[in-house]
Amino acid sequence: MHGMKRSRMRAPRTMQDDASRRRFLQFLAASSLLLTPGLPPSLFAQDDELIASPDLALNVFDFEAVARRRLPPAHFGYIATGVDDDVTLRANRKGFGRYQLRVRRLIDVRAIDMSVALFGTIWDSPIVIAPVGSQKAFHPDGEIATARAARSRKHLQILSTLASTGVEEVIAARGEPVWYQLYPTDQWPVTRALVKRAETAGCAVLVLTVDLQGGSNRETQTRQQRRDSRQCSACHPTGPLGSSLDNINALVARKPMFTGLEVSEVRSLQPLGMNWDFVKRLRDATTMKIILKGIVARDDAALAVKHGVDGVIVSNHGGRGEESGRGTIESLAEAVEGAAGRIPVLVDGGFRRGTDIFKALALGARAVCIGRPYLWGLAAFGQPGVEAVLAILRRELTTIMRQAGTVKLSEISRQVVVDRGR
Repeated sequence: MHGMKRSRMRAPRTMQDDASRRRFLQFLAASSLLLTPGLPPSLFAQDDELIASPDLALNVFDFEAVARRRLPPAHFGYIATGVDDDVTLRANRKGFGRYQLRVRRLIDVRAIDMSVALFGTIWDSPIVIAPVGSQKAFHPDGEIATARAARSRKHLQILSTLASTGVEEVIAARGEPVWYQLYPTDQWPVTRALVKRAETAGCAVLVLTVDLQGGSNRETQTRQQRRDSRQCSACHPTGPLGSSLDNINALVARKPMFTGLEVSEVRSLQPLGMNWDFVKRLRDATTMKIILKGIVARDDAALAVKHGVDGVIVSNHGGRGEESGRGTIESLAEAVEGAAGRIPVLVDGGFRRGTDIFKALALGARAVCIGRPYLWGLAAFGQPGVEAVLAILRRELTTIMRQAGTVKLSEISRQVVVDRGR
């Protein structure tokens, strides 16, 4: 292939595009993102270096560059943001460097099986599509494109409470039930109605998010909103994407999952008083399996087992929940220890490579959820972009499984990782 060049895309610009680009580059120049070691060069790719189609991508970062070019500043800021100084956002990536892999040789690795069982269902891959709301902000087809990609690649999908498409339509596009992520709100009748709707639609698993009770200071997102000169009132009656978090009632009123519900009293997606008694109340209200998303400590994983929870997802909301400065890959081992093998442990946060996924599986995760990468693919090319992201991650995971001499997930154990510590 020496001397050959990939086909490139040069999209026509407008004066507004140029102004938005200048504002975003100014943001990057002032951002702590520039201080991040190993930040993928594709984030700063010039317009004439962007891939023109999904099949030209070498890795998932190639989609990030296209998404940045195609999305308005406020929408890309929503994807890119962490909280405060984005320390935890960066820690989610940096944490993978703590672990090295002990690879093996002379093993027959022709047949790779990466299937995984979760609550009686066999999935072709341990790569799960994490819940992200408002996906029509990134592509007109939104969650439907994601669901169709999940169907074509046979991946588990988790749907957000704040999705821009109702659960019934997503399940129809997916071809089988998805898992449903729940923001419970501070009004039990609303919570109960959301749970009942998901259960009636066929969802077998309810994923309760528990890591936003304290709120989050998403400065990067806010700065990008301020740099966005568009008139957003047509799509967002309360202002640009995300600013309505100061007015939760207005936010939920325009989300499909709340259609027909009395939401005038809703003031919070995650009430400050939510505790283990609430988990029991939720347990008593549904026959769905219940997973807690946002567990990062050994003690809480153990308490989840004690309170009859069916599983946990180690998560810091992709660095958008709190500024702990600790990556989820570094929290995973103690959460697995707390669960003590009695319930499955999943994980999300910062996963960009097959080797990242492999390390999490070695540390005890049953499956790994991805968020930003498939959003980059969605924003860049719609359903084909999501499909390509999933294919790349599966290809990379297959490669490292072969290199490590592990032909099925049960062979990926702590024996294949070396913890360098801090």
